[in-house]
Amino acid sequence: MSDNLWNGLTTVFREALDNDSLTLTEGTTAKEVEGWDSITHVLIVVAVEKKFRVKFTAGEIQRLQNVGEFAALIRSKQV
Repeated sequence: MSDNLWNGLTTVFREALDNDSLTLTEGTTAKEVEGWDSITHVLIVVAVEKKFRVKFTAGEIQRLQNVGEFAALIRSKQV
């Protein structure tokens, strides 16, 4: 995975969750991260769309199982 993508994603998550020490892995899920609720999820998606200049459908977001899948989805839309 591209360092720029991963660093940008980490920055978005840290800002949305107000947690500067958050470390993401490809397998990270919302259940594992304190404060990652449905409202924060929407904020993360909107911030990612803005940062990476991509757009997601509701279906794409609903199918995501972890941060790695989210990163892969972002990458697929940047081509």
